[in-house]
Amino acid sequence: MPLHTVTTMKDLPPGSARAVEVAGRSIGLFNVDGAIYAIDNICTHDNAPLNEGVVSEGCVVCPWHGAQFDLATGQVMSPPAVEDVRSYEVVVSGEDVCLEID
Repeated sequence: MPLHTVTTMKDLPPGSARAVEVAGRSIGLFNVDGAIYAIDNICTHDNAPLNEGVVSEGCVVCPWHGAQFDLATGQVMSPPAVEDVRSYEVVVSGEDVCLEID
């Protein structure tokens, strides 16, 4: 799978989240205590931007209706969403944050 450099660690400090556009997709990046996670940025319930949600216990809470998604797997953890979001493999190379996207 091709690697796409999407940001740097400096631009994604611990506790932060941001959205990036890669290969025609909006992807949410989350830095949780130095671990970087990447999932589709659009909530499957009502298209809310997940990068604007609160991160708690390894999940992001949708800012509009409270659905929760596991940051590592994209699995929906609570309604009203019922469909998972896709998760992406993150590779940190030096300061670069890269995603494996097919």
